[in-house]
Amino acid sequence: MKTETLPPKLSPSLMCADPFCLRETLDEFLRCGVEYLHLDVMDGVFVPNFTLGTDLCRRIKAYSPIPLDLHLMIGAPEQKLGWFAFGAGDIVSLHAESTRHLQKALAAVLERGGLPFVALNPATPLCFLEPVLDDLAGVLVMAVNPGFAGQKMIPSTLRKIAAVRALLDENGRTDAGIEVDGNVSPENAKKMRRAGADIFVAGTASIFKPDLPLSAGLAGLREAVRP
Repeated sequence: MKTETLPPKLSPSLMCADPFCLRETLDEFLRCGVEYLHLDVMDGVFVPNFTLGTDLCRRIKAYSPIPLDLHLMIGAPEQKLGWFAFGAGDIVSLHAESTRHLQKALAAVLERGGLPFVALNPATPLCFLEPVLDDLAGVLVMAVNPGFAGQKMIPSTLRKIAAVRALLDENGRTDAGIEVDGNVSPENAKKMRRAGADIFVAGTASIFKPDLPLSAGLAGLREAVRP
C-alpha cells in the first residue's frame, strides 16, 4: 500500500553557483533554510565533464552547517570515499553502474554515518536496486543524462519516479527517499512531487537565474512542491 510522500526538501546545486560569490551564496542558503547542498563530482570518465574537486568539497563541509548531498559521478567510488569529507546526515549518491561492488560501497558510506543513495541514469533499469534495497537510504533519479547543466527533462522520468516509489513501498522501504536531479523547474517539480519525489536538486531551471534573487527562486520552488 502506498504511503504518504516524505516531506519535501531542497538541495541547491553548487555546480550552478557563481564561484566568486560562493561564501555569500552559502550564507543565503542557510538563511533560507535549505536542507542540503548538492555537490556534483565528475571525473571526466564516468561522465564527460570535470566538476567540484575534493578540496572544495572539504572546504564547503567545514564552512557550512548545511548537510552535504554528494553526487559522485565517478568510477570505482568505493576506492575514493576517503577523499571526501562527509558524515552523519550527509547524502552520498553512487551510480549503480559505477562499481562492481555496489553493496560494499553503500555499506562504506553508512559506516561513516552517511546516507547511501543509489543514483539511476535515465536508461538504468530498476533491477539494479533490488539486491541493495536493505542497504540504501534513498534513490537519486536522474531526469537528464548526467554531465551538464541546462538540459531538458526526459519525459519518462516521471514514470520512473513512480515506479521507484512503488518498488520501495512494496518492499517495506517507505522510509527511503527519492531525490530527482535535472531540469527541476517549478513546473516540472510539481509533476515530480506528484510522482513521489521528495528531494529536489535546484539548478539553472529554478534558482540560479539572471536577475532572480536566490531567496525568490527558493520560495518559488518550495511553493511548487509543498504538501
